[in-house]
Amino acid sequence: MRRAPSRPDAGKAAAAAGRTDPERVAELARGSVEIIRASQAPTGAYLASPNFAAYRYSWLRDGAFIADAMSRVGDIESAEAFFGWCASVVIDRRERIDSLIADRDAGRDIPHSAFLNTRYTVEGRESDEEWSEFQLDGYGTWLWALDAHRRRHGRPLPDLVAGAELSARYVAAFHDRATFDWWEEFEDHHASTLGSLYGGLAALSSWPELPSGTRDEVAEAAGAIRERLLADANRLGSFAKVLGGSDVDASLLTLATPFRLVDQHDPWMQRTLEQIESGLVVDRGVHRHREDIYFGGGQWLLLAAFLGWHYVELGRLEDAWSELDWIAGQATPAGELPEQVGHHLLAPDHFGDWPVPIATPLLWSHAMFLTLASELGALA
Repeated sequence: MRRAPSRPDAGKAAAAAGRTDPERVAELARGSVEIIRASQAPTGAYLASPNFAAYRYSWLRDGAFIADAMSRVGDIESAEAFFGWCASVVIDRRERIDSLIADRDAGRDIPHSAFLNTRYTVEGRESDEEWSEFQLDGYGTWLWALDAHRRRHGRPLPDLVAGAELSARYVAAFHDRATFDWWEEFEDHHASTLGSLYGGLAALSSWPELPSGTRDEVAEAAGAIRERLLADANRLGSFAKVLGGSDVDASLLTLATPFRLVDQHDPWMQRTLEQIESGLVVDRGVHRHREDIYFGGGQWLLLAAFLGWHYVELGRLEDAWSELDWIAGQATPAGELPEQVGHHLLAPDHFGDWPVPIATPLLWSHAMFLTLASELGALA
């Protein structure tokens, strides 16, 4: 990842916005670090949410962004503990991965149940609960986060190379498979998943510790993913949630920020941003997609942070500060950030379908708040 350069006018933008309280941001940032640390197991795994039963597991996707945020604030120990956990999860399944790749090379059919899970217990075991487990994005995202951490702090981390290489080989072998999306709802060829895989593979393709053959393999896979996404964008003049589709999803922002499949100023990404802003953003809060019914289809804090991060890289600093302010405004009196809030529900009749409170705190929400605050220079 290329970290955004220092922006000396960021404070002026905050003042112009007239809303963001620097002390409130600092307070929430300190609390976010404490909440994340409190929900990190001795193994290094982060619980997605300590108070939401279905989320008392560790996802490679969520955890990668959480670890990246902790790396940004200088908590090297926390970030590397998570990366070590990821490496152990993958290495413990080396024989399974080798068998899967052999089956693919032989042209044998592979059922979803044979693939690695998307979430694990903090001890690294599979859950015995029914879940949309076949997702690949986390196996790419943790590689992107690991590479960003290595570059940020100048730490080669030789003990993690074997796990990173194995994860990259797994992703490179199966990047063209239809999987469940980030939201674990629909199975298809999802642009955000492919962007996550590209981000991890592109990062690993330049690691000198990897055998040249492996670097070539992951670079070729990254190139194939990029060509596939650009070909689909050429069809529409913008990116779509699903290859061959036309609907947008707010997570499409990650194709540029942070996975760098395209530049932030790319015309197709600019058009995608316009569609997200016009169709999924209301009063600064960001919806996932128009068909969302989960808890009535509310607005997600982590997506507001991704949008703000993208604004930073476009130089739209006042808009970015506005997103940070909106996120801060959703905190509970105890300083906990939820997964989503019930403002401007897309499907209000479905809000009561889940007889439990919205997941609070969600560590991914806290992590993305830290990331956006960091990009804005608000953590100094």
